[in-house]
Amino acid sequence: MLKRILPLAGAALAVAAVAPASAQEAGDIQIKGFLTAVLPDGAITRVVSDGIGLPAGSQTEASDSVIPTVAIEYFVTPNVSIETICCVTPHDVRGAGALAGADLIDDAIILPASLTAKYHVGLGGGIKPYVGAGVTHFFIFSEGVGADAATLGATDVDLSDEFGFLVQGGVDIALNDRGFGLSLDAKRYFVGTTATFRAGNAVALQSEHDLNPWVISAGLSYRF
Repeated sequence: MLKRILPLAGAALAVAAVAPASAQEAGDIQIKGFLTAVLPDGAITRVVSDGIGLPAGSQTEASDSVIPTVAIEYFVTPNVSIETICCVTPHDVRGAGALAGADLIDDAIILPASLTAKYHVGLGGGIKPYVGAGVTHFFIFSEGVGADAATLGATDVDLSDEFGFLVQGGVDIALNDRGFGLSLDAKRYFVGTTATFRAGNAVALQSEHDLNPWVISAGLSYRF
């Protein structure tokens, strides 16, 4: 996944000349367009109820996804900003361990409503690394029963919406003095979900999972 993102950074540097940039000021807004890799875990952390008899060593994993994302950032002071992102990211859940290869959940869509506070440090030459932290709420919808789960009698599956938190770090690099720049960003989310499989009206299996995705982004920014 990272191989798709790193060339974007090189391309941006190749086509734009770095020039002195004006400092960020309180009240500035920065918009970023990213190509983003979402790399979740998906492992089972606890089986709440098991009506189907999972074999010992059963485990799960969530698929990775590469998507376009948009970040909007407001500078409260020249060094402190508040940021939110806009994206939806699709994932499947497959078996691992004793369930290796099993198709369990298809086309789950995650909307990670997130808000972070960031602190920026100017290093000169338009290079400004930052660190941040914040909160998130994962809205998960559109999930469908996978083919192998359906053969075991599952007719419906639900992944719970959950609150969590995240940390992030990255760097903004000015490309000129008109507000355009290159941005590289990494976030680590700490959030889980509960998967509930039903057979008709009965709960066939309920398990808790870590999602905890790494979210790695590269793209261009515009500040005004």
